[in-house]
Amino acid sequence: MTIPKKTARKTKSAAVNRMLRRNKGATLAEISKATTWKRHSCRAFLTGIRKTGVTLSKEARSDGSIAYHVIDEAR
Repeated sequence: MTIPKKTARKTKSAAVNRMLRRNKGATLAEISKATTWKRHSCRAFLTGIRKTGVTLSKEARSDGSIAYHVIDEAR
């Protein structure tokens, strides 16, 4: 019997978590476009992530948008 390999989850929340862990992070507009959520829903999701104990940083990009990024606690 072979056990199938685990693949990355294809949920919207998993997609957002992957986006937040990228080097450049993700803006609300990018999260909204990827998930079809409205901006207030994206902000609520970020609040939920913070409540789980994950630390998010907020950085301004050169185009004036704000990018959110998960801070790696192991650094």
